[in-house]
Amino acid sequence: MSNNVRFYAGVDWATEAHQVCLVDGGGKIIDERAFAHGGVGLAEMCGWLETTSGAEPSAIAVAIETPHGPVVEILLERRFQVDAVNPKQLDRFRDRHTVAGAKDDRRDAYVLADALRTDRHCFRRLRVEDPIVIELREWSRMAEDLQQERNRLANRVREQLWRYYPQALELGDDPAADWFLDLWALAPAPAKAARLRESRAASLLKANRIRRIDAAEVVRMPRARSRSSSPAARSKRRPPTLPPWRRASSWSTSRSSRRTEGSTSSARV
Repeated sequence: MSNNVRFYAGVDWATEAHQVCLVDGGGKIIDERAFAHGGVGLAEMCGWLETTSGAEPSAIAVAIETPHGPVVEILLERRFQVDAVNPKQLDRFRDRHTVAGAKDDRRDAYVLADALRTDRHCFRRLRVEDPIVIELREWSRMAEDLQQERNRLANRVREQLWRYYPQALELGDDPAADWFLDLWALAPAPAKAARLRESRAASLLKANRIRRIDAAEVVRMPRARSRSSSPAARSKRRPPTLPPWRRASSWSTSRSSRRTEGSTSSARV
């Protein structure tokens, strides 16, 4: 922990604008201002901190709730001292000034700056990390987000098939798998499944490298008598389905997972 800090700033970050409060060593508010999120706004924020305080970046400590993201990255790049705090800990610091539960960006920015001034030991000092570690974190976060999106789409596919084509669900547990989506495109309804040739099903399974189920079972299962008597189940046309980007979600998830594994291998080397 550096002892040459002369000013303390609190950044209440948001998606569109960030509220910043700057205080001196005695806790007096020097100035406060909001900055738009973006390259120009963040650069302006760094310049404002230097100009308003009249100090070098190394003499300014900045408190923020998130330990990563563009705000943190530009502050570290400009050589500010950046400290992160757990949101729950910030709630306790906020109780020192008010018991009101309403959200107030200006108050939160001040609480961050003042708490950093008086209780810096409760914060975690952030440092510039290895580029590989940063890349690995971003790919991991992307893979997690895409996996959640894929699960949501799979649940929508399962729900729709359950309404008019339940026997198709007996072929597998993952209705968002590529091979299942290909089969659904070939036989979108029981009426078309009845005309599906075994050779076509075998080609589909081979193209997707599926060995746990054979073509005969693929052809037989969708032809089974539907448990639904709705017009949709008897229709020869496919009812309204999910848009094409359901497959893109599966592809992106697989690609981000591979990139995460690649970044992990590079980090080990």
